[in-house]
Amino acid sequence: MRLSAPVYHLKRQARLLSRRENIPLHQALDRVAAEEGFGSWSLLAAKATEAAPADRLLARLTPGDMVLVAARPGQGKTLMSLELAVAAMRQGNRAVFFTLEYVHADILDRFRDIGIEPANFGHLFDFDNSDAISAGYIIERQRSASRGTLAVIDYLQLLDQKRENPELTVQIRALRSFARERGLVLVFISQIDRSYDPARKPFPDIGDIRLPNPLDLSLFDKACFLNKGESSFRRLEGDPSGRYP
Repeated sequence: MRLSAPVYHLKRQARLLSRRENIPLHQALDRVAAEEGFGSWSLLAAKATEAAPADRLLARLTPGDMVLVAARPGQGKTLMSLELAVAAMRQGNRAVFFTLEYVHADILDRFRDIGIEPANFGHLFDFDNSDAISAGYIIERQRSASRGTLAVIDYLQLLDQKRENPELTVQIRALRSFARERGLVLVFISQIDRSYDPARKPFPDIGDIRLPNPLDLSLFDKACFLNKGESSFRRLEGDPSGRYP
């Protein structure tokens, strides 16, 4: 199934349509779904869930992996990371979302944007938006996390903003060692440099990661780059399997 835009963009279109024509949201959703070739929004959402790239990406991850989810603003990197969390929870694993950007209500709304009712995973999902988030804080909070737990860090570059924190490479090395030791999957949402030009290449790559300060990107194992509703998966040099793109 190929949609004209990501589900969250289609849902936004439906909300605008609902306001513009003063019709109930469910009617607007169904109209948008019809334009995509589906009889109802529920059918579109169900098919989108079946084809979710997050499920395919999760199948390529192993406990201990350090993963980048990177894109320019508005390309769905936060939603992709939440979809990964949902895919992990559907397998019975815990998920946690560390963020220096969002409040809890924002994340609940993002879950609903991807057709997920957060209450269904309440016992498996944790949210943390402490101002103290850093590698040391994450390690301390996840010391008792079970193998297979997936933690999203929103976002990579913000770990580097407080002067009292260690430099970013030191933090990432510590998190890599911790992920390996505990068997966790750590997913880092990442910004892409403004110099990336989608007219020159369809997806950003590891060379486009925005780095205000130096960072050894070989500390990461895998990456998912997003652009215009599509995704590109890459194994990186840090991948212990030795397999590359």
